[in-house]
Amino acid sequence: MTGQLDYRSIKEAFRRFKLHRPEPKGELEHVNAFTLLVAVALSAQATDKGVNKATRRLFEIADTPRKMLELGEEGLIEHIKTIGLFRSKARNVIALSRRLIEEFDGEVPSSRAALASLPGVGRKTANVVLNMWFRVPAMAVDTHVFRVANRTGMAPGKDVLAVERALEDVVPAEYALHAHHWLILHGRYVCKARKPDCGACLIRDLCLFEEKTA
Repeated sequence: MTGQLDYRSIKEAFRRFKLHRPEPKGELEHVNAFTLLVAVALSAQATDKGVNKATRRLFEIADTPRKMLELGEEGLIEHIKTIGLFRSKARNVIALSRRLIEEFDGEVPSSRAALASLPGVGRKTANVVLNMWFRVPAMAVDTHVFRVANRTGMAPGKDVLAVERALEDVVPAEYALHAHHWLILHGRYVCKARKPDCGACLIRDLCLFEEKTA
């Protein structure tokens, strides 16, 4: 099992991430808080590229909870049927749109508890919205972040919540806002699951992963 990276090395890792990509951006396309929330909810077990392809036309006609309700579940399905689990996701999006109107005056709430209370919105989705829209230094732990945190030794943990809490403890405050994006992008394009590209890794010399590739 990978050990624990020391604080000095973690700080150096994020210094390099920032130098390489000063303003990392999420890759899900959106036009407001509501479309971001929907896009993130749709992205579960799907690629960002696939979600973006499906939502470009959708968000042109349904960029508010009320417009989404008017479109209806079957209308929504026509737009997102290329995305995995599209039927259950459509039900959730329609249900969360209704809840936003009934309980939050049609606005996306800015608290984790309120966001996580919405249909189809878990802790990870809530954290992404908090971070990307409300600029809260929340740690959204997806499969990429989980892998990088454990593989490098930055924040080892047996489950998503453990890794989230560990990252909150070890990421220096000056890097906290963008930390989850740096880790996601690093996991998606460099520290890949099946064959990590260690030769292109910015933090190869800091990482504790024992099975580094050439």
